[in-house]
Amino acid sequence: MQLTIRPTSDKTFAERIIRQNMSTYYEKLDMRWETALFDKQWGALDGYELVINASPVGLLCINHDETAYYIRELQIDQKWQRQGLGSAAIRYTEETAQQAGIHLLRLRVFCINPAIALYERMGFSIFKTEDNTHYMQRRLL
Repeated sequence: MQLTIRPTSDKTFAERIIRQNMSTYYEKLDMRWETALFDKQWGALDGYELVINASPVGLLCINHDETAYYIRELQIDQKWQRQGLGSAAIRYTEETAQQAGIHLLRLRVFCINPAIALYERMGFSIFKTEDNTHYMQRRLL
C-alpha cells in the first residue's frame, strides 16, 4: 500500500467524507450540518487528500498561525481506517509545522469520538474540554 498526501481543492469529496464520518456524532450530539459554514471554512484551510491506488481515501485540512498548526479535519474512509493513514497524516502535519518553525500542533475532537485514542498515542494531550469537545495539543521538538 503506497500512500500519497497531496493538495486538493475537491470540496465535494471533502464534504462527502466529513458528513459520512461525522453523521453519527452529529446525531448523538443533536447537531446539524451547516453547508454555509463548511463553505466559508473550506476557503480558509489547506486541504490535502490521502490517496491510495489513485483513489482518494482520506482528507486532511490544516491551517496555522504564528504559534501553532491546527488539524481542522482528519477523515479517513471507513474501509481504510485502522491501517495507519491517520498516523501518517499527523506525521505529515508535524513535518509541515517543523519546516515552518512552529513547534505546537492543536486539534479538536468530540469527547465521544474513539479517535481520541489515536491522538493520545501520537502524543497529544487534552488541555481543555468544552461543549462536548476536547481541545488537544502536542509540542514538537
